[in-house]
Amino acid sequence: MSTQAKPSLATNFVPAISRRLVLSCAAGGVSVAVCPLVRQAGAAEHSPIRFLVVTDTHLGYRDQDSATQQWRRMADELARAEGKFVLHLGDIVDGGREAHYPTYVEVRQAIGKAVHEIPGNHDPAELFQRYIRKSIDTVVDHDWLRIVLLNNARPESHDGFLAPDQLAWIDAQCEEAAKQERFVIIGMHVPVHENRHPDRGWYVKKEYGHAEFYELAKRHAARLLAVFHGHFHNGLRGWTDHAPVHEIAFPSALYNQDRRLEEQKAPGYNPIEFRPGFTLVEITPSAIRLEFKPLGQDIAVKKTLPREGIDR
Repeated sequence: MSTQAKPSLATNFVPAISRRLVLSCAAGGVSVAVCPLVRQAGAAEHSPIRFLVVTDTHLGYRDQDSATQQWRRMADELARAEGKFVLHLGDIVDGGREAHYPTYVEVRQAIGKAVHEIPGNHDPAELFQRYIRKSIDTVVDHDWLRIVLLNNARPESHDGFLAPDQLAWIDAQCEEAAKQERFVIIGMHVPVHENRHPDRGWYVKKEYGHAEFYELAKRHAARLLAVFHGHFHNGLRGWTDHAPVHEIAFPSALYNQDRRLEEQKAPGYNPIEFRPGFTLVEITPSAIRLEFKPLGQDIAVKKTLPREGIDR
């Protein structure tokens, strides 16, 4: 479990495993499977796993208090929502405004669930390490599921970047998950999926690991269920053309914008719902079910993504 997160109420929750620990175990000639923070999943039953996804809280946005107050309301709803833990997919604080990280952490404690964050392009690595978690790239195991979390964002760009050592680390985590009979979700702030006009145009470009990532995803398609992102502020945005792996950019907790993607027949899907909120996720090896809940409102979007990659 992340050293900054409160313990999960689930007794079968396994601590988060840092990339540094995994690499050090491998370098020492020890199988990762016998490192102390890893347990074998064996023939664990694939009962549904329910968790919550929030992203792009942007505390300090426009040097105003509104984003912080919205995060307080969001934390209260996350505490009451059904879900064993929370994933935060980046842009915790707006523009690296350091004074807002302690406030974020203070409010996070009220959720009463483990919260696992990754940085966004607004979160300088040194501030993330100071206030959130020292080991940025990390792994969370829960029952039959492994969640691989990594930083692919840089403060100076809206694009994504995957270094060779990160790709090798992802590859190793997927291989180890297969040995443990786990399925995998990868979480990183910036989408890998190419998205040109009328979309944002923010993704991992070819010179920064685009093709290499999809080669990796194809090798591990039997176990890799989905790749999760934040960053877009477009409401729920996703693609299924790399089936059976789903790629999903989640709605912002602060604000979303209607870029009329459905009207312009942009590839993928973008339901017409742009209020700020969070997403309830139920996942099995055969399907991902998403329920988007706008802040203070009832669930507004329900979407089922079957394993074969046909969304409905």
